[in-house]
Amino acid sequence: MHLAEGLSNPCRHCLQLIEAGENKLVLAYRPFDSKQPYAESGPVFLHQKNCSRYNSDALPDWFLFLDPAIIRGYDEHDWILYETGAVIAGADIEQACIDIFNNKAVKYIHIRSKYNCFQCRVDVA
Repeated sequence: MHLAEGLSNPCRHCLQLIEAGENKLVLAYRPFDSKQPYAESGPVFLHQKNCSRYNSDALPDWFLFLDPAIIRGYDEHDWILYETGAVIAGADIEQACIDIFNNKAVKYIHIRSKYNCFQCRVDVA
């Protein structure tokens, strides 16, 4: 358990920011079902207290402030489609997802922070 500091403590479960001074859990997370070359692990934060799972078609408002954000599409075999990868401003994430999903080989997208911390997976609707 660690105390959250500053404004860079997004909870992976509810996708809301953990307030400075709140307790947070820091875990290694691999957002893939199987090990393979692109199944990287990285840190994620969780509220220590109970929170509700994020369930919305819209990205959380604070994603606008991810600067930069790393975004990339994956195929049905969980492999990165290199042509979809980009480092972008948070304000451009929604349009970038729309553009990436124009590639029919893309099954889902990962959004990560500039430190490569996994933020969320975006699935085609």
